[in-house]
Amino acid sequence: MGKPEQLCNSDHDGEPTLQHLSQKRKKGGLVTMPFIIANEAFERVASYGLLPNMIFYLMKEYNLGLTVASNMLFYWSAATNFLPILGAFLSDSYLGRFLTICLGCIASFLGMVLLWLTAMIPQARPPPCDLSNHSCKSATTGQMALLMVSFVFMSIGAGGIRPCSLAFGADQMYKRDDPKNKRVLESVFGWYYASQALAVIIALTGIVYIQDHLGWKVGFGVPALLMLFSSFFFFLPSSFYVKRKAKKSLFTGFVQVVVVAYKNRKVPLPDQSSGDGLYHHGKNSCHVSPTAKLKFLNKACIVRDPELDIRQDGSAANPWSLCTVEQVEELKALIKVIPIWSTGIVVTVGIGQGSLPLLQASSMDRHITSRFQIPAGSFGLFAMIALAMWVAIYDRAIIPLASKIRGKPVRLGAVMRMGIGILLAGMAMVVSALVENIRRKKAIREGLINDPDAVLNMSALWLVPQFFLIGLAEAFNALGQIEFYYSEFPQSMSSIATSLFGLGTAVASLLASAVMSATDKLTSRGGKESWVSSNINKGHLDYYYWLLAILNFVGVLYFLICSWAYGPSVEDETEQDIMEGLLEGEESSCRSPRSTSGLIV
Repeated sequence: MGKPEQLCNSDHDGEPTLQHLSQKRKKGGLVTMPFIIANEAFERVASYGLLPNMIFYLMKEYNLGLTVASNMLFYWSAATNFLPILGAFLSDSYLGRFLTICLGCIASFLGMVLLWLTAMIPQARPPPCDLSNHSCKSATTGQMALLMVSFVFMSIGAGGIRPCSLAFGADQMYKRDDPKNKRVLESVFGWYYASQALAVIIALTGIVYIQDHLGWKVGFGVPALLMLFSSFFFFLPSSFYVKRKAKKSLFTGFVQVVVVAYKNRKVPLPDQSSGDGLYHHGKNSCHVSPTAKLKFLNKACIVRDPELDIRQDGSAANPWSLCTVEQVEELKALIKVIPIWSTGIVVTVGIGQGSLPLLQASSMDRHITSRFQIPAGSFGLFAMIALAMWVAIYDRAIIPLASKIRGKPVRLGAVMRMGIGILLAGMAMVVSALVENIRRKKAIREGLINDPDAVLNMSALWLVPQFFLIGLAEAFNALGQIEFYYSEFPQSMSSIATSLFGLGTAVASLLASAVMSATDKLTSRGGKESWVSSNINKGHLDYYYWLLAILNFVGVLYFLICSWAYGPSVEDETEQDIMEGLLEGEESSCRSPRSTSGLIV
């Protein structure tokens, strides 16, 4: 008889076996977590510190107009939010998390060094504008190429680090079934998110302040140095990390379902009376047969010849010829959620116009005291403060008080919060338009219409209400989206749930670029001054904000239609199942373990 350890040699999921557990106990654990958390924290301080003032760098140092500069930042944002999805796919399917993060660190550092070189080398930028002749030379192809390559490298770096960092930290906790270790893991996740929030705050204050007072050379050099520290701290304990091998990605499963369904397009669907044995499903599956929605996909899991299609262990002989019911239902869940996912894009188009409020702030009096003034790039901090305040008040005061008054648990569903976020985003654009109208009229009265660099005798604190509304809109819509995806998808789709919001931000950045370009082109016809002119005193940002407000309010109607078409969400169905189970004295064994997570207080 073999040794007990030999009974557990096979491990298809890449988990540590009993035979090798003793060898792996020296790796991973809490000792590695500070290095992993510090890695992404430094990366976020460096990358987020570059964003706020970048519009000023492009306009002043590269002589770009507001529309062109804003579009470049929109494209950069789109790439930065899309590439993490590609990074997650490469990590899961080919490279593994450790190698993906390593490549991301190198790419981010190279990108920041190249950006720093554009500030250090005068020949890397066009010469300053000649104010006497009012003439500006455009950047050459080589100068623009160097700048764009730096952006590309930084986006690639974000795509490698951000989707893998938290999951790589979870890999270090190899005792997955130990309750004590799960509590430790929950604590680590809390510290992880706290460190990321602190990193963004430092970026919006410290890095922006350095750029405003010490110039671009130091302002870009510090993020590059921080990225170097980030890479060093991650590589330092390399030999102590648990490095899991790549497995088949969920995206591959989606492609397999589409391919097999197309192959079997002429195969008739079995009758309900034929039984469930004609469908292939995994062991201990809650989905014995596929649902009736999107029936054409059900053909991907039809077993045509059990002897040829299925192995002795119950797995498919060829995954590209037969899929499981679970794979089919996972793809259906993704397709079903796409309309509601698209409603969040309109919100981000409005609240994602971060460059415009910064231009407003730079033209207003930002002094708090006679010696201290808030950097224009730091005004986004007010949105973060509003977000954090609302989350704390909602969780610790509003919900407990409402539950106490009503005498039963009170909740605000994820779908409802998403809708409220869209409405708040529209209100933020209305307030932005009203404030800009006041600011522009004052600039005209003071005779500053031809001087875009002049500072009005008007406090920049007028901008705080719109930033607070933007923060509240994000608190409702963004957090509601993430919670909605996480509750609607099965556990196997956790990576998709956390990636969908980033994908929506990427699409919104491209749409925002298209809206701004179209507005600039249409409003500048006939030699008129564009609404989004580089000289915001001559332009009409207030009209542009009204346009965004209208888009958001149309988005509210679109959201109502999509949420009605979607029907009851998992949280609603779960509450009904729980009530029925209590009445019948039983509980369904196939209920999703995450169905009520965070939804009922």
